[in-house]
Amino acid sequence: MARRRQHEEHENHERWLVSYADFITLLFAFFVVMYSISSINEGKYKILSDSLTGVFSEADRAIKPIPVGDERPRTTEPDRSLVDENSSASQVDSLERIANSVREAFGDLIKSDQLKISGSETWIEIELSSSLLFGSGDAIPNNDAFEIIERVAKILAPYENPIQVEGFTDDQPIQTATYPTNWELSTARAASVVRMLAMDGVNPRRLAAVGYGEHQPVTANDTPEGRARNRRVVLVVSRDVDVRRSHIKADDTQSSKAPAVPQAGTQSAPAPVTALPQVGAVKSPSPVL
Repeated sequence: MARRRQHEEHENHERWLVSYADFITLLFAFFVVMYSISSINEGKYKILSDSLTGVFSEADRAIKPIPVGDERPRTTEPDRSLVDENSSASQVDSLERIANSVREAFGDLIKSDQLKISGSETWIEIELSSSLLFGSGDAIPNNDAFEIIERVAKILAPYENPIQVEGFTDDQPIQTATYPTNWELSTARAASVVRMLAMDGVNPRRLAAVGYGEHQPVTANDTPEGRARNRRVVLVVSRDVDVRRSHIKADDTQSSKAPAVPQAGTQSAPAPVTALPQVGAVKSPSPVL
């Protein structure tokens, strides 16, 4: 039998190179990290340090629970009830701001009972004595009227609330060419105030003029003081900013300019007012040919 040749296993004397290479790699990585730490931006390190400190020192916060079943999809549309509630609150706030501004601006007139302010959550009333604005039996503003209404307009102009100007008289009859009755006089006074407000920057679309004549007195007309109390102009500022908005075109950007209001003593003679026809006095129509 041939003798089986036995091969001697060759011993690897270079295995230490593997461990050495691993050591060198780790050492290189160590020095890279040390270099990066040594050149770190001090400001960024401070921010990072403060952030970490805040995270670990804050109290535990509640975690959003995991919804069970179908979760209602989120929408970008706001809750209409919340929008309406916030809008109403904003409108109420605007009325309060207007009332407070009027009290601050006209404290002297309030003390002398020539200006009164009252209201609720839905409206406020600014009541002015007619003697502040007009002469007796006339609707032409006097010199002081322009200054007073200008101050009122500066308060009202920044807001959108509708304003109804109401004119009132006492029960003393009037019958002139310009004002046949107290209806015409009270309405003309309200219209004069509306025009002055528009001239001083209040949006004309917010304004309306109403005349009540002598038919809504606040006190008896049996004394001079009572009659003076009933001769008044009232600005009613409403909370509802959507009043009459349906009549305004969304794309209508034209601004209205109120005509100038003549001052007392500067107006020309009024044109005669044609009397209303009496019953039975109407002419019969011409025959049709």
